[in-house]
Amino acid sequence: MNLILRSTILLLASFTATAVMAQGKPWHDVGRDATKAEVKAWDIDVRPDFKGLPKGAGTVAQGEQVWEAQCASCHGSFGESNEVFTPIVGGTTKADIERGRVKNLEPGSSFPQKTTMMKVATLSTLWDYINRAMPWNAPKTLKTDEVYAVTAYILSLAEVVPAEFTLSDQNIAEVQKRMPNRNGMVFHEPLWKLEGKGDVKNVACMKDCPVETTIRSSLPDFARDAHGNIQEQNRVIGPVRGADTTKPPPKGPVGSTPPPAPVVVASAAPAVKDTKSLLTANSCTACHGMTNKIVGPGFAEILAKHKGRADLEAYLAGRIQSGGSGVFGAVPMPPQPQLSEADARAIAKWIADGAK
Repeated sequence: MNLILRSTILLLASFTATAVMAQGKPWHDVGRDATKAEVKAWDIDVRPDFKGLPKGAGTVAQGEQVWEAQCASCHGSFGESNEVFTPIVGGTTKADIERGRVKNLEPGSSFPQKTTMMKVATLSTLWDYINRAMPWNAPKTLKTDEVYAVTAYILSLAEVVPAEFTLSDQNIAEVQKRMPNRNGMVFHEPLWKLEGKGDVKNVACMKDCPVETTIRSSLPDFARDAHGNIQEQNRVIGPVRGADTTKPPPKGPVGSTPPPAPVVVASAAPAVKDTKSLLTANSCTACHGMTNKIVGPGFAEILAKHKGRADLEAYLAGRIQSGGSGVFGAVPMPPQPQLSEADARAIAKWIADGAK
């Protein structure tokens, strides 16, 4: 009887200890399993063998239309960059397409700049990046057929496909065989050897180091605010990494210090807070600084250009929604149809009132 009692007590103690340990792990109650729909929404990557590529098709002509409406403002009508981003097309030849290696990437080449079509080896990379990250101010908004069409347009500019071509999931593997730099990837065998050993002979200090070294990006003091406040120019997708360049440099890496206190706006002027939220939500600050040009002119520059117009607010609201070009040079302003008339007028009024 004593043996049975002792075994029962030990068993109960074991159950109790297990329950206490389980209760002692707070992360057990944090979050939930992702649903199948949520996993499907994020599982959109396309591999070099085109696994994951959705069915669809798009013509070069269709791609040109999408490009002019949503891509040309940053990349130029012909992928030449339009003084904003590095060129997408250029530097490749028919000879490169034949051999799969770009001559202008070889040592000794005098070609001034590496373009996307010079560097990219796999067509899946181009398709996947457009699909998940473009356009700049509204990533993941292109339909599948539009992604095929835009990709086809870029390929036609590089003379990889003809102007009448239709790119689809059925022929994309054949087009891959014409990528100018398809054989330009470097294979580093040690990275693939599972029996390899780690670097155990490095002389760098590994413990009890006399000086702590911190590596982080920084801007020289004279250039901190050269392009406006970097913190206000982040995309609305993903973590914020920009520093507030209207203030002195942070003492530690960005994100290591508590975020600044929220701005308290007086009840007499709530529109300032609401308008700045509109600017952030619609990625306006990705192209416009408060005072300086980024892609387009700064808000203060816009006001200075049109100050004195009797219809200033109505004019600005119309330009915001419909877009246009020529007022501030060759870089066009893409239309913003997602903005309601009320929101466009709120932004226009904010600019007219001084953009502060």
